[in-house]
Amino acid sequence: MKYDVPDFPMVLAVAAPAFVVLMAIEWGLVSRKKLSGTYETKDAVTSLMMGTGQLLSDVLMGAISLALLMEFWAFRVFDWGFGIGAMLACLVLQDFVYWYKHMAAHKIRWFWSAHNVHHSSEEYNLSTAFRQPWNNHITGFVLLSSPLVLLGFHPLLVGFIGAVNLVYQFWIHTQAVKKLPPWFEFIFNTPSHHRVHHGTNPRYLDSNYGGILIIWDRMFGTFVEERDDDPVIYGIITPIGTHNPAIVAFKELGNILKDVARPGLKLNHRLGYLFAHPGWSHDGSRKGSKDIKQDFVMQNPEQAGMQGLPKLAEKALSKPAK
Repeated sequence: MKYDVPDFPMVLAVAAPAFVVLMAIEWGLVSRKKLSGTYETKDAVTSLMMGTGQLLSDVLMGAISLALLMEFWAFRVFDWGFGIGAMLACLVLQDFVYWYKHMAAHKIRWFWSAHNVHHSSEEYNLSTAFRQPWNNHITGFVLLSSPLVLLGFHPLLVGFIGAVNLVYQFWIHTQAVKKLPPWFEFIFNTPSHHRVHHGTNPRYLDSNYGGILIIWDRMFGTFVEERDDDPVIYGIITPIGTHNPAIVAFKELGNILKDVARPGLKLNHRLGYLFAHPGWSHDGSRKGSKDIKQDFVMQNPEQAGMQGLPKLAEKALSKPAK
Protein backbone atom coordinates (compact mmCIF):
# COMPACT_ATOMS: atom_id res chain seq x y z
CA MET A 1 0.00 0.00 0.00
CA LYS A 2 1.37 3.38 -1.01
CA TYR A 3 0.34 6.61 0.69
CA ASP A 4 1.76 9.84 1.95
CA VAL A 5 2.92 9.65 5.55
CA PRO A 6 1.33 12.51 7.53
CA ASP A 7 3.61 15.07 9.10
CA PHE A 8 2.69 14.39 12.71
CA PRO A 9 3.42 17.24 15.14
CA MET A 10 5.59 16.81 18.24
CA VAL A 11 2.54 16.71 20.47
CA LEU A 12 4.35 17.02 23.78
CA ALA A 13 6.39 20.01 22.64
CA VAL A 14 3.24 21.73 21.35
CA ALA A 15 1.35 21.02 24.57
CA ALA A 16 4.20 21.97 26.92
CA PRO A 17 3.43 25.73 27.11
CA ALA A 18 -0.20 25.02 28.03
CA PHE A 19 1.00 22.54 30.65
CA VAL A 20 3.25 25.17 32.21
CA VAL A 21 0.40 27.68 32.35
CA LEU A 22 -1.98 25.16 33.94
CA MET A 23 0.69 24.17 36.46
CA ALA A 24 1.26 27.83 37.37
CA ILE A 25 -2.48 28.33 37.88
CA GLU A 26 -2.72 25.26 40.11
CA TRP A 27 0.39 26.31 42.05
CA GLY A 28 -1.10 29.75 42.68
CA LEU A 29 -4.47 28.38 43.78
CA VAL A 30 -2.89 25.75 46.02
CA SER A 31 -0.67 28.40 47.60
CA ARG A 32 -3.77 30.49 48.36
CA LYS A 33 -5.57 27.42 49.79
CA LYS A 34 -8.14 27.57 47.02
CA LEU A 35 -7.30 24.03 45.86
CA SER A 36 -6.21 20.88 47.66
CA GLY A 37 -2.59 19.86 47.34
CA THR A 38 0.93 20.97 48.10
CA TYR A 39 3.83 22.51 46.17
CA GLU A 40 7.48 22.61 47.20
CA THR A 41 9.50 25.02 45.09
CA LYS A 42 12.73 23.03 44.74
CA ASP A 43 10.77 19.89 43.93
CA ALA A 44 8.65 21.61 41.28
CA VAL A 45 11.67 23.24 39.66
CA THR A 46 13.43 19.85 39.54
CA SER A 47 10.39 18.33 37.87
CA LEU A 48 10.35 21.11 35.25
CA MET A 49 14.03 20.55 34.54
CA MET A 50 13.41 16.81 34.16
CA GLY A 51 10.66 17.55 31.64
CA THR A 52 12.91 19.89 29.68
CA GLY A 53 15.60 17.21 29.63
CA GLN A 54 13.12 14.67 28.33
CA LEU A 55 12.14 16.92 25.43
CA LEU A 56 15.81 17.34 24.55
CA SER A 57 16.26 13.59 24.80
CA ASP A 58 13.36 13.05 22.40
CA VAL A 59 14.86 15.49 19.91
CA LEU A 60 18.39 14.08 20.15
CA MET A 61 17.65 10.36 20.48
CA GLY A 62 14.07 9.83 19.35
CA ALA A 63 15.39 8.77 15.96
CA ILE A 64 16.98 5.72 17.62
CA SER A 65 13.62 4.47 18.85
CA LEU A 66 11.96 5.23 15.51
CA ALA A 67 14.70 3.37 13.62
CA LEU A 68 14.23 0.30 15.83
CA LEU A 69 10.49 0.23 15.17
CA MET A 70 11.04 0.74 11.43
CA GLU A 71 12.98 -2.52 11.41
CA PHE A 72 9.81 -4.29 12.57
CA TRP A 73 7.69 -2.40 10.03
CA ALA A 74 9.27 -4.45 7.26
CA PHE A 75 7.68 -7.58 8.80
CA ARG A 76 4.17 -6.19 9.37
CA VAL A 77 1.23 -8.54 8.90
CA PHE A 78 -1.26 -5.81 7.97
CA ASP A 79 -1.13 -2.16 6.99
CA TRP A 80 -3.75 0.02 8.65
CA GLY A 81 -2.74 3.24 6.94
CA PHE A 82 -3.48 6.60 8.56
CA GLY A 83 -7.26 6.98 8.37
CA ILE A 84 -9.60 7.77 11.25
CA GLY A 85 -10.32 4.07 11.79
CA ALA A 86 -6.61 3.32 12.04
CA MET A 87 -6.11 6.14 14.55
CA LEU A 88 -9.00 5.02 16.75
CA ALA A 89 -7.88 1.38 16.67
CA CYS A 90 -4.33 2.42 17.45
CA LEU A 91 -5.55 4.62 20.31
CA VAL A 92 -7.21 1.66 22.04
CA LEU A 93 -4.53 -0.92 21.29
CA GLN A 94 -1.71 1.46 22.15
CA ASP A 95 -3.37 2.09 25.49
CA PHE A 96 -3.26 -1.65 26.21
CA VAL A 97 0.38 -1.73 25.12
CA TYR A 98 1.02 1.23 27.43
CA TRP A 99 -0.52 -0.77 30.30
CA TYR A 100 1.83 -3.73 29.90
CA LYS A 101 4.83 -1.50 29.17
CA HIS A 102 4.07 0.47 32.31
CA MET A 103 3.82 -2.76 34.29
CA ALA A 104 7.16 -3.89 32.85
CA ALA A 105 8.70 -0.59 33.97
CA HIS A 106 7.76 -1.53 37.54
CA LYS A 107 8.65 -5.23 37.31
CA ILE A 108 11.99 -5.14 35.45
CA ARG A 109 14.74 -3.17 37.14
CA TRP A 110 16.48 -2.18 33.90
CA PHE A 111 13.32 -0.36 32.78
CA TRP A 112 12.73 0.90 36.33
CA SER A 113 16.12 2.65 36.08
CA ALA A 114 14.32 5.17 33.85
CA HIS A 115 10.76 5.06 35.14
CA ASN A 116 11.70 5.54 38.81
CA VAL A 117 12.39 9.18 37.92
CA HIS A 118 8.68 9.84 37.46
CA HIS A 119 7.92 8.40 40.91
CA SER A 120 10.79 10.07 42.73
CA SER A 121 8.90 13.18 43.81
CA GLU A 122 7.30 13.13 47.25
CA GLU A 123 4.88 15.79 46.06
CA TYR A 124 1.88 15.18 43.81
CA ASN A 125 0.70 18.03 41.64
CA LEU A 126 0.75 19.05 37.98
CA SER A 127 4.51 19.64 38.13
CA THR A 128 4.94 15.92 38.84
CA ALA A 129 3.76 15.17 35.30
CA PHE A 130 6.89 16.92 34.00
CA ARG A 131 9.22 14.65 35.99
CA GLN A 132 10.26 12.31 33.20
CA PRO A 133 13.38 10.20 32.48
CA TRP A 134 16.21 11.18 30.19
CA ASN A 135 17.39 7.67 29.30
CA ASN A 136 14.23 5.98 27.96
CA HIS A 137 15.63 5.83 24.44
CA ILE A 138 18.73 3.87 25.50
CA THR A 139 16.93 1.22 27.57
CA GLY A 140 15.31 -0.47 24.58
CA PHE A 141 11.91 0.18 26.18
CA VAL A 142 10.47 1.08 22.77
CA LEU A 143 10.85 -2.55 21.66
CA LEU A 144 7.80 -3.40 23.80
CA SER A 145 5.75 -1.41 21.27
CA SER A 146 6.85 -3.65 18.39
CA PRO A 147 3.64 -5.78 18.40
CA LEU A 148 1.68 -2.70 17.31
CA VAL A 149 4.03 -2.20 14.37
CA LEU A 150 3.89 -5.88 13.42
CA LEU A 151 0.09 -5.61 13.45
CA GLY A 152 0.35 -2.88 10.82
CA PHE A 153 0.39 0.45 12.64
CA HIS A 154 3.11 2.68 11.22
CA PRO A 155 5.83 3.62 13.76
CA LEU A 156 5.11 7.32 13.26
CA LEU A 157 1.44 6.74 14.04
CA VAL A 158 2.38 4.69 17.12
CA GLY A 159 4.63 7.51 18.31
CA PHE A 160 1.96 10.13 17.70
CA ILE A 161 -0.74 8.18 19.54
CA GLY A 162 1.70 7.43 22.37
CA ALA A 163 2.26 11.17 22.78
CA VAL A 164 -1.51 11.77 22.82
CA ASN A 165 -1.75 9.18 25.60
CA LEU A 166 0.83 11.10 27.64
CA VAL A 167 -0.95 14.41 27.03
CA TYR A 168 -4.12 12.89 28.53
CA GLN A 169 -2.18 11.84 31.61
CA PHE A 170 -1.03 15.37 32.45
CA TRP A 171 -4.25 16.41 34.18
CA ILE A 172 -4.46 13.34 36.42
CA HIS A 173 -1.40 14.47 38.39
CA THR A 174 -3.35 16.53 40.90
CA GLN A 175 -4.84 16.34 44.37
CA ALA A 176 -7.37 19.04 43.51
CA VAL A 177 -9.78 16.59 41.83
CA LYS A 178 -11.19 14.02 44.24
CA LYS A 179 -13.69 11.67 42.58
CA LEU A 180 -15.42 11.99 39.22
CA PRO A 181 -18.77 10.40 38.22
CA PRO A 182 -18.74 6.60 38.82
CA TRP A 183 -19.05 5.73 35.13
CA PHE A 184 -15.99 7.85 34.34
CA GLU A 185 -14.00 6.39 37.24
CA PHE A 186 -14.92 2.89 36.02
CA ILE A 187 -13.65 3.36 32.45
CA PHE A 188 -10.96 6.04 32.49
CA ASN A 189 -7.79 6.74 34.40
CA THR A 190 -8.45 9.59 36.83
CA PRO A 191 -6.55 11.63 39.43
CA SER A 192 -7.82 9.27 42.13
CA HIS A 193 -6.59 6.16 40.30
CA HIS A 194 -3.25 7.71 39.45
CA ARG A 195 -2.66 8.98 42.98
CA VAL A 196 -2.84 5.33 44.02
CA HIS A 197 -0.28 4.44 41.36
CA HIS A 198 2.17 6.96 42.83
CA GLY A 199 1.70 5.67 46.38
CA THR A 200 4.29 3.86 48.48
CA ASN A 201 1.62 2.50 50.82
CA PRO A 202 1.85 -1.33 50.72
CA ARG A 203 -1.67 -1.78 49.31
CA TYR A 204 -0.99 0.73 46.54
CA LEU A 205 2.32 -0.64 45.26
CA ASP A 206 2.31 -2.02 41.69
CA SER A 207 -1.21 -1.02 40.77
CA ASN A 208 -3.21 1.12 38.31
CA TYR A 209 -0.84 1.03 35.33
CA GLY A 210 -3.41 2.37 32.86
CA GLY A 211 -2.80 5.37 30.61
CA ILE A 212 -6.11 6.69 29.32
CA LEU A 213 -8.23 3.67 30.27
CA ILE A 214 -8.35 1.97 33.67
CA ILE A 215 -10.27 -1.03 32.31
CA TRP A 216 -7.05 -2.99 31.68
CA ASP A 217 -6.25 -2.89 35.40
CA ARG A 218 -9.77 -3.97 36.25
CA MET A 219 -9.56 -6.83 33.73
CA PHE A 220 -6.15 -8.14 34.80
CA GLY A 221 -6.33 -7.69 38.55
CA THR A 222 -3.99 -4.74 39.05
CA PHE A 223 -6.67 -2.20 40.02
CA VAL A 224 -6.73 -0.72 43.52
CA GLU A 225 -9.23 1.88 44.72
CA GLU A 226 -8.05 4.96 46.61
CA ARG A 227 -9.13 4.73 50.26
CA ASP A 228 -9.90 7.60 52.61
CA ASP A 229 -8.57 5.56 55.54
CA ASP A 230 -5.19 5.06 53.83
CA PRO A 231 -4.02 8.44 52.48
CA VAL A 232 -1.48 8.15 49.70
CA ILE A 233 2.17 8.58 50.64
CA TYR A 234 4.02 9.67 47.49
CA GLY A 235 7.51 8.84 46.28
CA ILE A 236 9.63 5.70 46.05
CA ILE A 237 10.46 3.13 48.73
CA THR A 238 13.99 4.51 49.15
CA PRO A 239 13.63 8.31 48.84
CA ILE A 240 15.76 9.96 46.17
CA GLY A 241 17.00 12.53 48.71
CA THR A 242 18.09 15.18 46.20
CA HIS A 243 16.85 17.91 43.90
CA ASN A 244 19.85 17.63 41.58
CA PRO A 245 18.35 16.74 38.16
CA ALA A 246 21.37 14.72 37.03
CA ILE A 247 21.24 12.58 40.16
CA VAL A 248 17.47 12.18 39.86
CA ALA A 249 17.95 11.06 36.24
CA PHE A 250 20.73 8.55 36.76
CA LYS A 251 20.89 7.49 40.43
CA GLU A 252 19.08 4.19 39.96
CA LEU A 253 21.08 3.40 36.83
CA GLY A 254 24.24 3.97 38.88
CA ASN A 255 22.90 1.72 41.63
CA ILE A 256 22.28 -1.02 39.10
CA LEU A 257 25.78 -0.79 37.67
CA LYS A 258 27.26 -0.94 41.18
CA ASP A 259 25.25 -4.08 41.96
CA VAL A 260 26.15 -5.75 38.67
CA ALA A 261 29.85 -5.02 39.26
CA ARG A 262 29.92 -6.42 42.80
CA PRO A 263 32.74 -8.95 43.21
CA GLY A 264 32.11 -12.65 43.66
CA LEU A 265 28.71 -12.83 41.95
CA LYS A 266 27.60 -15.54 39.55
CA LEU A 267 26.37 -14.59 36.10
CA ASN A 268 22.75 -15.24 37.03
CA HIS A 269 23.14 -12.90 40.01
CA ARG A 270 24.44 -10.12 37.78
CA LEU A 271 21.57 -10.67 35.35
CA GLY A 272 19.17 -10.62 38.30
CA TYR A 273 20.35 -7.19 39.34
CA LEU A 274 19.66 -6.03 35.78
CA PHE A 275 16.39 -7.71 34.92
CA ALA A 276 14.71 -9.01 38.08
CA HIS A 277 12.18 -6.89 39.95
CA PRO A 278 13.27 -3.80 41.88
CA GLY A 279 14.26 -4.88 45.38
CA TRP A 280 15.65 -8.23 44.22
CA SER A 281 18.97 -9.31 45.70
CA HIS A 282 21.00 -12.47 45.30
CA ASP A 283 21.11 -13.06 49.07
CA GLY A 284 17.57 -12.02 49.95
CA SER A 285 18.77 -9.02 51.94
CA ARG A 286 16.42 -6.59 50.16
CA LYS A 287 12.68 -6.44 49.81
CA GLY A 288 10.54 -5.95 46.76
CA SER A 289 6.92 -4.88 46.64
CA LYS A 290 5.58 -8.40 47.23
CA ASP A 291 7.67 -8.72 50.39
CA ILE A 292 6.49 -5.30 51.60
CA LYS A 293 2.87 -6.25 51.02
CA GLN A 294 3.33 -9.58 52.81
CA ASP A 295 5.01 -7.90 55.77
CA PHE A 296 2.09 -5.48 55.98
CA VAL A 297 -0.54 -8.22 56.17
CA MET A 298 1.56 -10.08 58.73
CA GLN A 299 1.32 -6.98 60.91
CA ASN A 300 -2.30 -6.29 59.92
CA PRO A 301 -3.86 -9.75 59.40
CA GLU A 302 -7.37 -8.30 59.40
CA GLN A 303 -6.55 -6.65 56.06
CA ALA A 304 -5.17 -9.78 54.38
CA GLY A 305 -6.78 -10.43 51.01
CA MET A 306 -8.16 -6.91 50.66
CA GLN A 307 -7.74 -5.11 47.35
CA GLY A 308 -4.03 -4.62 46.67
CA LEU A 309 -2.95 -6.93 49.49
CA PRO A 310 -2.13 -10.66 49.49
CA LYS A 311 -3.64 -13.35 51.64
CA LEU A 312 -1.56 -14.45 54.59
CA ALA A 313 1.13 -16.92 53.58
CA GLU A 314 0.48 -20.49 54.70
CA LYS A 315 3.50 -20.43 56.99
CA ALA A 316 2.05 -17.37 58.70
CA LEU A 317 -1.34 -19.03 59.12
CA SER A 318 0.25 -22.10 60.68
CA LYS A 319 2.45 -20.07 63.01
CA PRO A 320 1.24 -20.48 66.61
CA ALA A 321 -0.03 -17.33 68.27
CA LYS A 322 2.16 -15.87 70.97
